[in-house]
Amino acid sequence: MQLTRHTDFSLRVLIYLSLIKSDELITINEISEHFDILKNHLTKVVHHLAQKGYIQTIRGKNGGLRLAKKPAEIKLGDVVQSMEMNLDVVNCAKPLCPLINNCKLKCILNEAKLSFLKTLNKYTLEDLNAEPEIIKNLLHFPK
Repeated sequence: MQLTRHTDFSLRVLIYLSLIKSDELITINEISEHFDILKNHLTKVVHHLAQKGYIQTIRGKNGGLRLAKKPAEIKLGDVVQSMEMNLDVVNCAKPLCPLINNCKLKCILNEAKLSFLKTLNKYTLEDLNAEPEIIKNLLHFPK
């Protein structure tokens, strides 16, 4: 299983926002520069994160982004599940598998997917920032 870029970028945005003070606002441009991701991609990601309630977006001249929840309240599995359109490991319908009505593989793979999400949900955004100064240095945060 491989996560989409959309989910990857969503996690990066959340990590970045978790490093700033709760009253600060960050722009898409700032995140784009720090991760070297096109602004157009990030705009879609940010919109989706805001729709799901993970971040707040404030429009206008002094606008920007910030987390809508505390980092300890954002479970990684929930983020992955809400950002991915489809977490199925196999598609038995295309092409139609002749074993579809008597196959145990899909059930086993579904069990594995649920275990994957359960493991991710043991961790929150706060867990990713155990050493914020190191992360800030790697991202070339302003001092």
